[in-house]
Amino acid sequence: MSTSARLHEDPGIYLHKLAQTGKGAVEQHLAMEGAAGFYGGTPALAALVCKGLPFSELETLRAQLDLPLDRLAQFLGLARATVHRRKASGHLNADESDKVLRFARLLGQAAKVFGGITGARAWLETPQYGLAGAVPLAFAGTEVGAREVENLIGRIDHGVYS
Repeated sequence: MSTSARLHEDPGIYLHKLAQTGKGAVEQHLAMEGAAGFYGGTPALAALVCKGLPFSELETLRAQLDLPLDRLAQFLGLARATVHRRKASGHLNADESDKVLRFARLLGQAAKVFGGITGARAWLETPQYGLAGAVPLAFAGTEVGAREVENLIGRIDHGVYS
């Protein structure tokens, strides 16, 4: 099947195949597999994000970050009522799905650099000099902020004082 055909395929097929592999999109990002580990690659993941990830992906991210759902929702820029509606419907919208994967990507990169999930959590929740004293999870609420957090993680990984 061509890549363009996969983009229009029902996301339920991807979810079924993900269930067979045992790893959702968030877990793949945490394992640093990202879209490459996703059945169908980046085009399939992009199509699923456009259609909306299952709410369970937000719950997986919440568990990995070990944050209350309300606090994670705040970092993601989601109102409490929105979170409750999404939980009831079982799906996130495209923008929310994108934010969930953004945070999963950051957590995965931080875990690699800081020796595991515990070190990553601590770093992501602590004000950082390289972000002008901002907490990385709060700073990553926008794509621009998330890229800067990624850059800082990369500088730390390469031994550049930040």
